Amino acid sequence: MAFVEKKLPADAPVAEKALNWVDARFPLSKLWYDQWGRYYAPKNFNFWYIFGSLAMLVLVIQIVTGIFLVMHYKPDASLAFASVEYIMRDVPWGWLVRYMHSTGASAFFIIIYLHMTRGLLYGSYRKPRELIWLFGVAIFLCLMGEAFFGYLLPWGQMSYWGAQVIVNLFGAIPFIGPDLSLWIRGDYVVSDATLNRFFSFHVIAIPLVLLGLVAAHLIALHEVGSNNPDGIEVKDTLGPDGHPLDAIPSHPYYTVHDLFGVVVFLTIFSAVIFFAPEMGGYFLEYNNFIPADSLKTPPHIAPVWYFTPYYSILRATTSQFVYALMAAVAGYVVLIALKTRLSSFVKMAIAVVGLAAIVCMFILDAKFWGVVLMGVSVMILAALPWLDHSPVKSIRYRPDWHKYVYILFGIAFVILGYLGVLPPTASRTLVAQICTFIYFGFFLLMPWWSAMGSFKPVPSRVTFHPH
Repeated sequence: MAFVEKKLPADAPVAEKALNWVDARFPLSKLWYDQWGRYYAPKNFNFWYIFGSLAMLVLVIQIVTGIFLVMHYKPDASLAFASVEYIMRDVPWGWLVRYMHSTGASAFFIIIYLHMTRGLLYGSYRKPRELIWLFGVAIFLCLMGEAFFGYLLPWGQMSYWGAQVIVNLFGAIPFIGPDLSLWIRGDYVVSDATLNRFFSFHVIAIPLVLLGLVAAHLIALHEVGSNNPDGIEVKDTLGPDGHPLDAIPSHPYYTVHDLFGVVVFLTIFSAVIFFAPEMGGYFLEYNNFIPADSLKTPPHIAPVWYFTPYYSILRATTSQFVYALMAAVAGYVVLIALKTRLSSFVKMAIAVVGLAAIVCMFILDAKFWGVVLMGVSVMILAALPWLDHSPVKSIRYRPDWHKYVYILFGIAFVILGYLGVLPPTASRTLVAQICTFIYFGFFLLMPWWSAMGSFKPVPSRVTFHPH
């Protein structure tokens, strides 16, 4: 396409002339209009739809505060803890930047968990938004990696021993486990080499991947359009101007909508930073204000709260639990054989895989299967678009008892998270095992329960009641 620069009147404002000059050389205005300014979104968004923009805000906060922290941080095992103390005590406003970054990490996961909850409730992972969901799951995995690598950097007691425990889990993998753990650490124990490579991943590698995934997530979203609480495709009903009748421009309507959410979030965020940055030891553990000591193990080692549901699943996998797992695998194979219309060849293949898994459970120890279940508990989210066979997307039009299934799943997830921060006991382990079965049952039985019951009729247009 030939170079074209729009002619403006001589008395046009300087800002308009500057924007015209840029637009002729770079599609700045086009990007703004395509991605937000003239992007039409369903008019019935509710408060659940503020968490996407809040996640973007927290991402910016984390990047900016991280840059300022790196200016003073020393990725050296003998200097790391002292450099964090220097930031807190001697760098002007360093304590604020550090607390913004540490609080922002927990805020990020709170927002992401709420964002994913909205996706579950309204079926935002269903066709044609499967790729948006997959990008979102990839973002979630990157955030977990980013948080894990960053957790070691303060070089406190919990940082050191938490990293030691998590890295040692890879040693449970047959054949390659010990070498893999050694490769991740860069040494036989968590040491300066580990700190340096974790620093590189936390500051450079994962943020680059994360930014690319966020861009892909947004581009995919604006390509197919946003979902809404009714689960109706607004693009199916267009007006004379070619825009959906049940959609409105994102700007200024959802700009104001999101700004209100930003104000509420920043109020809560600031209150936490200034009055309770440790949040009772959940955001910043008290043991992490003690320098790392390889000769003194803390009495109870637990990851940060946003990892604890998966950590509970790991701890719940005992030798006795593996026997229950064998029975569950056998029962699931039988259920597939009796209650699906798959071909005989596919059913036979699934039966062989199930039998092989049961045999391996006799051979490999419970620690290995705990690591497997912990990993699968996160990765299973990616299969959600193909597990949900409900004829409707939104929970609004599903049978009422479906809501109790979601509530049960949510309660089990919260209980797993709470148990993960407590020392294990026999009773707590039993509760965690029950919640683990509920967690996996929610997903693996979804092809059946999601299609059961009497569904309410879905309207052809979105339902909207102006305030």
